Amino acid sequence: MSKNLVVLISGRGSNLKAILEAIKSGKINAKVSLVLSNKKDAKGLEIAKEYGIKTKFIDPSFFETRRGYDIYIAELIKKENPDFVVLAGYMRILSDEFIDAFEGKIVNIHPSLVPAFQGKSAQRQALDYGSLITGCSVHFVTKELDNGPVIVQAVVPVLPEDTEESLSNRILEFEHKIYPQAIKWLVEDRVVVSGRKVIVKDAKYGTLPVNPSLEDF
Repeated sequence: MSKNLVVLISGRGSNLKAILEAIKSGKINAKVSLVLSNKKDAKGLEIAKEYGIKTKFIDPSFFETRRGYDIYIAELIKKENPDFVVLAGYMRILSDEFIDAFEGKIVNIHPSLVPAFQGKSAQRQALDYGSLITGCSVHFVTKELDNGPVIVQAVVPVLPEDTEESLSNRILEFEHKIYPQAIKWLVEDRVVVSGRKVIVKDAKYGTLPVNPSLEDF
């Protein structure tokens, strides 16, 4: 049975596009019923429209508090009856009320190996720390910032000549691979969460694909 997704964005929508392409190709048995943004000029809204998906921009400046904004958009999202709420470059910290409304159904991608380098500018944090590796993580959203149970991670080496931009771009390539993969697992009901531990039924644990793609997992 096809699952329903609502996607929240703030910017260019590259991860949104990767997910939509995987849905279009039949690799993910799901639909996106709504793409919602807190930024009027988010390029991801145009991407969603190109795929024929309903979009909404809700201006946070109309609300006195972050909590008020989140309660409002939560009610909009509930009308879509989503199986999962997908954060794809959504640059607002969610209030407890929003997380409670969709507990266990919110997923996010973060450009580090969670729990390392939480919050903003994770790539810059990795460079400043002198890390030799970093990466990206798809995780469930909890009330602790960028620290929910991890579904899948990709490791990216930090090169001596890396800048924040070059490292971000290499990490992004892997984000576009593991986020659709995680969504595929979720909509197939293969993800089992026990406390902080996440197990994916029938996933190939203990192997490392040379060129990770949806077909490799």
